[in-house]
Amino acid sequence: METLEAIYTRRSIRKFTGKPIPDNLIRIILEAGMFAPSARNQQPWHFIVINDKSLKNRLMKAHPYASMLSEAPSAILVCGDTDLELSPGYWPIDCAAATQNILLAAHAHGLGGVWLGVQPRQERKDAIREIFKLPLNIQPFALIALGYPGESKHKPERWKPERVHFNQWLDNK
Repeated sequence: METLEAIYTRRSIRKFTGKPIPDNLIRIILEAGMFAPSARNQQPWHFIVINDKSLKNRLMKAHPYASMLSEAPSAILVCGDTDLELSPGYWPIDCAAATQNILLAAHAHGLGGVWLGVQPRQERKDAIREIFKLPLNIQPFALIALGYPGESKHKPERWKPERVHFNQWLDNK
């Protein structure tokens, strides 16, 4: 899939067929995440691949918007490692870039996914930290439900020229 087509046509998919994702495809998607830009190239991320049903059930209880994990064959928990952070405060930005790369790579390979926010919700972070017994330096950032799409969505119009400014702020209204 061509890059701009992947960007323009990727949608949040919350319904899945349940068909398992091959391990080699999970590796390709994770490698794409690892190619994301990061502050001072520290790459402060860790990924937990989740395909155990009991863990997905626990995550659905811990995250109020994770019900699609019942159909998703896999999920990826994106975490930031504060011990790898040379520029304080940038690990969430770095993990966001990795999360977007994962979603785009999944879409380019025929999978659907949805980004379930964890950071900055402390109650979600605490619950996920307990489920996975994360050390203190590992911060849960986002949960991504992945699978073969059980729904399709159209490409919306999102171009908003009033939000584009050149060289200075101008009120475009």
